[in-house]
Amino acid sequence: MARVSWTLLFLLFLAAAKFSAGQVETPTPPNTAVINTHGKRTTFSCKNNDGNYTTCVATCPSKCSRKCIVACPDCRTFCFCDLFPGTVCGDPRFTGGDGNIFYFHGHKDGDFCLLSDPNLHINAHFIGKHNPALNRDFTWVQALGIMFGDNHQFYIGVQKTATWSDESDRLIITFDGEPVDIPAELNARWVSSSIPALSITRTANANGVILELSGVFTIMANAVPITEEESRIHNYGVGPDDSLAHLDLSFKFHSLSDSVDGVLGQTYRPDYINKLNVSKKMPVMGNSPRFVSSSIFSTDCKAAQFGNGGNSEIAMVTGSGDA
Repeated sequence: MARVSWTLLFLLFLAAAKFSAGQVETPTPPNTAVINTHGKRTTFSCKNNDGNYTTCVATCPSKCSRKCIVACPDCRTFCFCDLFPGTVCGDPRFTGGDGNIFYFHGHKDGDFCLLSDPNLHINAHFIGKHNPALNRDFTWVQALGIMFGDNHQFYIGVQKTATWSDESDRLIITFDGEPVDIPAELNARWVSSSIPALSITRTANANGVILELSGVFTIMANAVPITEEESRIHNYGVGPDDSLAHLDLSFKFHSLSDSVDGVLGQTYRPDYINKLNVSKKMPVMGNSPRFVSSSIFSTDCKAAQFGNGGNSEIAMVTGSGDA
């Protein structure tokens, strides 16, 4: 039952994300909007279907540090990172395929296998700051290296940024080693000439995209900085030379095998048993050496499944299964 409700919320979010973070109009259908909160308690008015009168006024929760999702007509509000399985935010906080939240710290300047399946492999590159008091690194996901099908490689990352501006696009995107250029405007879309099922759509004028391989995955990526307030509260140590810009991510997978593995991937296995203490404030997934990759496009982690067999659905989508 929980999986069904999370899936519905995910679909709601994907629809909402097609609208600019700065817009406050009520799109229909579905009747949702995404608001950029910038850490402030932003309000939003829901209107009836004809737009003639206000049905209620929603206030974004104060815990929504960057984005708030409003669902009308009853003014339900959600934070970007609190919604559904497949979310990776902040000092990486994961929501697994089983709906449980956990942390995976890894270490700065390292690459880790988030998900590995016979025809799909996703690594994450971590940046970070060392915290001597905790004897570990504060870490964030700076980039993804995605491998699929017949050795296709997709990269999305955030450039190191001293002073952050929401209007300046800091995303770097490449496909099979070639830069991907998308106009800096809401809803601008790029479609691969070699794989028409692969597309990228901007969810804002800058720093937000949805990557989709039809029938395989949908990945929402938002480039965000660590704010001065966040640094003060958590003692991250952000300085004037680096805003620690990173990716907040949401994954939706459509055709995973039962052998899927990785930090996040293992939580989608039908036989996965969560052994973390979910009653803790910060349940931490350990065993990080098992997920270490030698580089962003390496499939040499101990949890790797990539190339082990194959998925005919992905082969058809990418064209590698053509005669």
